[in-house]
Amino acid sequence: MRIGELGEYKINIQLDQLPKECKSLSDLLLPNPKSRTGYAQIDHVVISPYCLFVIETKNYNGEIKGGRSDQQWSVSNRYKMYNPLKQNYGHIKTIEGLVKGIAEAKFISMISFTMRCRFSIEPELGIIRSDELVVYDVELSEYILRKLLSLKMGAPEPPITTVQIQKIYEQLALANITDTEIRKLHVQRIKGMS
Repeated sequence: MRIGELGEYKINIQLDQLPKECKSLSDLLLPNPKSRTGYAQIDHVVISPYCLFVIETKNYNGEIKGGRSDQQWSVSNRYKMYNPLKQNYGHIKTIEGLVKGIAEAKFISMISFTMRCRFSIEPELGIIRSDELVVYDVELSEYILRKLLSLKMGAPEPPITTVQIQKIYEQLALANITDTEIRKLHVQRIKGMS
């Protein structure tokens, strides 16, 4: 098992712990004309009665430094990565475009790092009130459940119905590009850009 696959497996275990009214999709490749490659690759989406969680997973080792508005974040002052919150913002916009008209959905941006990291980031990014959360992969389901609980307290009726959850799920599954050649090309384009 590749390290990436192990990470995905750990996340899928976390997502399996969510309430049954939540649906999730993993490893989506969606058309995105605004992206340099023409696509958005999204690690995980959780569709809940209260919001959509868009999850970007990162597999780094070391100290993660960065803020919401920074263009780049650093890993142990050695490597730079594009700010994952900005990256995920693009993913959210792609999904928003695809599910527009199905439901008025709130989006929560989550960045999940492995336990091999330490965070030196803005404290708000760990507070449940925030719509942008940076968490450890092992805390993912706990954070999602806490966020759902806090949204539930503010809304007597869930804004997204069971039927709408299913429609959003089907819409994203339908838009997902499964063609292996296109997926390979997307990865090559990204590698060519960095």
